[in-house]
Amino acid sequence: MKNHLPNAVTCLNLFAGCLALCNIFAGHLETAAYLVGLAAAFDFADGLLARALHASSPIGKDLDSLADVVSFGVVPGALLFHLLQQSAELPAWLPYAGFIVTVFSALRLAKFNNDTRQTNSFIGLPTPACTLVVASLPLILAHDSFQLTPLILSPWLLLGLTALLSGLLVAEIPLFALKFKNLTWADNSLRFVFLLLAVGLLIGLGAAAVPLVVLLYVLLSVVRPSFG
Repeated sequence: MKNHLPNAVTCLNLFAGCLALCNIFAGHLETAAYLVGLAAAFDFADGLLARALHASSPIGKDLDSLADVVSFGVVPGALLFHLLQQSAELPAWLPYAGFIVTVFSALRLAKFNNDTRQTNSFIGLPTPACTLVVASLPLILAHDSFQLTPLILSPWLLLGLTALLSGLLVAEIPLFALKFKNLTWADNSLRFVFLLLAVGLLIGLGAAAVPLVVLLYVLLSVVRPSFG
């Protein structure tokens, strides 16, 4: 019975991803972005529940990856496809390049399930972090107080972002996990610094901070030895 609760939350992640897809193809990108946030919350919660209940199982691990490939694989690809379609500068076939992120997300999830090095940390950018970057774009466009719309709708920026995120998903870059075994500064200084800076950026910049927060996450992981 205890295995069913984390798996049920994983299914909510998948359901939120399916709803996000429906909204993308209906043109409701802002709603889709909020549903991505909901899917990410469910993805975080199912891991917490599984650890708290000691309810890890092979089925739960596989179900989590299957849910993630939709919510954090197909969804960001569809968002990029839709945004690229808005550019008259591109050949009609080029917006499909957005789904390259989907392919690399699936590769990243398959690697994670079979890589024993990723028990307590990550190798390569986690798919939820990649998707949150992409999902932040419709929110920035909807509340563009920094006049970033021309930049975000630039097809070359979107194609560059597609290539960058796809590379980071499978890159051999060790990244820390936000898993607290205790709340001591000595054991979690890097996590505390990241969270404090991330909250400050989000308060100051709103949705525009999300790509910066993910960039900060990667940079702090690279300089991790400085934190002991």
